[in-house]
Parts: sequence; structure tokens; C-alpha cells
Amino acid sequence: MRAYLQISGTVFAVIALLHIARLLLDWPAQLAGWDVPLWHSWLAFAATGVLSAWAFRLVGQARPTAHS
Repeated sequence: MRAYLQISGTVFAVIALLHIARLLLDWPAQLAGWDVPLWHSWLAFAATGVLSAWAFRLVGQARPTAHS
């Protein structure tokens, strides 16, 4: 369980950092021909940041097992 949470937290953190990079560097994004506004990256950064923090918080609370 700990490994799953660590991987999930890391993946969400990387995605959050990519959204911040998009905001800072003004990268364009398109989805099926639709120009995604930059404010969507603020929402996505907040969501992925919270999910990452939650996963790492759960890692700290998880009991160590013989396999981790």
C-alpha cells in the first residue's frame, strides 16, 4: 500500500508541476481542437497538488509491512 501511495503522490506532484510550468511559461494547450484556457491549469494545479499532498500524508500514516 505504501508503494502505491508513494507512486500516486509522485505522479500527481509531477502533473502539478507541469501545470505550474504551463502557467509560468504560457504554454498553449489544445484538446480536440479546443484551446484550453490558462485558468484551467490553476484548477488542475490545485486538484493535483491536493491529491499529491493527501497521498504523501497517507504514506506517513500507513503501517509498514514486511513487503515495503
